[in-house]
Amino acid sequence: MEGREVYISADRLTRYFDSQCAVDNVSFVIRKGEVVGFLGPNGSGKTTTMRMLVGYLLPSGGRCEVLGVDPVEEPLVARRHIGYLPENNPLYLDMYVEEFLLFMARLYGLRDPVRRVREVIYQVGLSPEAHKPIEALSRGYRQRVGLAHALLHNPEVFILDEPTSGLDPNQVQEIRALIKELGRTHTILLSTHILREVEQICSRVLVISRGKLVADTTTEELMRGLLGRRSFRFKLERLPEGLSLEDVRYKVLEFIRERISMEGELDVSVADDGNVLDVNIVGDDVDLRPYIYQFCVREGLSLLELYEVRSDLEDIFRELTAGISNAE
Repeated sequence: MEGREVYISADRLTRYFDSQCAVDNVSFVIRKGEVVGFLGPNGSGKTTTMRMLVGYLLPSGGRCEVLGVDPVEEPLVARRHIGYLPENNPLYLDMYVEEFLLFMARLYGLRDPVRRVREVIYQVGLSPEAHKPIEALSRGYRQRVGLAHALLHNPEVFILDEPTSGLDPNQVQEIRALIKELGRTHTILLSTHILREVEQICSRVLVISRGKLVADTTTEELMRGLLGRRSFRFKLERLPEGLSLEDVRYKVLEFIRERISMEGELDVSVADDGNVLDVNIVGDDVDLRPYIYQFCVREGLSLLELYEVRSDLEDIFRELTAGISNAE
């Protein structure tokens, strides 16, 4: 990934509205082929950052580039590389779907606008609605029109601001599937406050809170709780006579410590539900399942379940964003 060309970059990007700092020294790099989630609560600075990336807002400080083009210095050149779906998806509601897209295609100066419009209508699943007025469409289909508009000039980069906001569950799944398909051939920055959306679509996550970037990590690392924190749960069918869960807790801790060298912290806790124990490690990215299995075999324990516990994304998100709130 490091060798890939940089498609989007922000360097100490800052934006003030009067005395309020909406985006505070944000820096990141997105490379070719990445699908990156821009995650944060409402009012965190996501939309302001995206508007600076596409040249709709001027930075108060720092700079940004899309495929090496500064949208402040060369806005029209930069926008040729970008397919942008704003949060409110502005459309001409009195126009018909195909009519609107043809109008936009001609504004882009496309050589064969009719052919291109038909291609994107098919690509985003708008064929049954192509001859309907936009005002008659559901919100989900209006989002498809917005995506079709963003696709018209075949840009290398998509910047999508809350593309599933306000949709019902079926519409959400349809739009996510479209974005996932686009991610096979394009570079995407996707803004959302929905953690599950990031999990389903993105390979990497930028987390912003109160204008500050508080995390830049892979989706997998975020779900592990960052910093190499991993947790493994195992459930026993029954305990041999004279052996308590506290005995098992102590023994598995010693068993693992004897077999691997760790710089991180290791602990074992007894869960509330039956013969269940959690083995937790912080600061080391080690899969402990083989050692837990070996321990159970050695002790003659009947193992019913053994799996890695995925971190609760909501808890991680609160943890990350609370740090900024408390600091202020």
